[in-house]
Amino acid sequence: MKRELSFILAVIPIISLIIAAALSIFYWKAGMHIPLIIGVIAASVVSIVCGWTWEEVQNMLVNGVARALPAIFILLVIGIIVGTWIGSGVIPTMIYYGLNIISPAMFVPIVALVTGIVSITLGSSFTSIATIGIAFMVIGEGLGFPPGLVAGAIISGAYFGDKLSPLSDTTNIAPAMAETDLFSHIKHMLWDTLPAFLLSIFLYWIVGARFLTSYIIDADSIHLIKQGLHDVFTIHPLLLLMPLLTIILMLLKTPAIPALMGVGLLGAVLAVLVQGTSVSSVVQMMQSGFSIESGIEAVDSLLNHGGLTSMLGTIGLLVIATALGGILEETGSFEVLTRKMMAKVQTTGSLISSTIFSTFVIAFASGAQFLAIILPARTFVNKYKSMNIDTKNLSRCVEAAGTVGINLVPWSVPVVFAAGILGVGFNEFIPYTFFAFLVPLINILFGYTGWTITKKKYQPSTAMQKGVISQ
Repeated sequence: MKRELSFILAVIPIISLIIAAALSIFYWKAGMHIPLIIGVIAASVVSIVCGWTWEEVQNMLVNGVARALPAIFILLVIGIIVGTWIGSGVIPTMIYYGLNIISPAMFVPIVALVTGIVSITLGSSFTSIATIGIAFMVIGEGLGFPPGLVAGAIISGAYFGDKLSPLSDTTNIAPAMAETDLFSHIKHMLWDTLPAFLLSIFLYWIVGARFLTSYIIDADSIHLIKQGLHDVFTIHPLLLLMPLLTIILMLLKTPAIPALMGVGLLGAVLAVLVQGTSVSSVVQMMQSGFSIESGIEAVDSLLNHGGLTSMLGTIGLLVIATALGGILEETGSFEVLTRKMMAKVQTTGSLISSTIFSTFVIAFASGAQFLAIILPARTFVNKYKSMNIDTKNLSRCVEAAGTVGINLVPWSVPVVFAAGILGVGFNEFIPYTFFAFLVPLINILFGYTGWTITKKKYQPSTAMQKGVISQ
């Protein structure tokens, strides 16, 4: 006989995860896989205590992971792209010409702006970080900027674009879960996204200028990097057509996995034709990533990346996180945690702040963007309707915290991915990811002032009047 979880039982898996995560990060130095497994074990035990059978719990795990399968395939393909784009000379060419044209005084704001433009057109923060992001890291190294600052600007730009792109999976999921339409959602997000991004660019200009006066830009170091790239790769401007082709495919709304696989394989062909790499070496870089010993540490450390196997750690994290989310969703754990909170919501400000807070709870509990968007949106949608507040405000909030704010969670999939690809510790770049701080704060400000909060009259129903989700 199943019984509803009490508040204490519902919070046990989340508290277990947070405690284990803190111990792992600060003491064990073991990453986030084991803490997430501890969270899964705690959630499973709580479920069985409340009457679910192990077979039912196992189905919850499977259903949770099933939702992550498209993202898993994309991550595998991104690993291949990074390996072949480095080996073909595409990313080295981007670095080479970037060192020629980028002004040190405006470098950090340019990083955020250009990455944002690329991310809007690609519709993928991960792909943007893994391509243009790697190039900017090497350029920043040559110009003498701290890696954490450059990585923070890359991530801010990547999630600015991801948030506004109609090609982004999270940007499509949020309005679907909140029962609004895609383009109303994107248009409504301009109110929080543009001010936050413009303010971020201003902050990058201020902070970048401070570091510019603290570091001496060594022209010899820049020349050394360029010479190292030129000695190892054939550098040619036509290789820049590869990122342009990727953008065109996305604008043509080519399905993400075939499009990304296509440009990854094309990178492999270019590695053979342009760089003279053997087919066996190309296959190895697709599997294990690109590897080089140029004698220049800045070049080697940032170009020795990619490959399908480089994504396995992130994929493992995503699998465990979504398995945990499957239990939390199907046992109604999250609904129990938010019920008392929603009962006290009487004003628009408290509704918006409760949505943001609840989304962060899921972000901290699972580390998965999809869950941090889906669960709060499903839980709060009828509360918004019962208060006659347009649900596009809900979709904007869950994107603010679930798509962008999750980059403040050290063990989240986006943070682990960025740290692995860019070679920078989360403690170095999170303080500089200004966009992730500003977007949720601006939404809370809008909630309490009423600015940009759109009202809408919904047909009343018993579920809406009570402000609870319908199962």
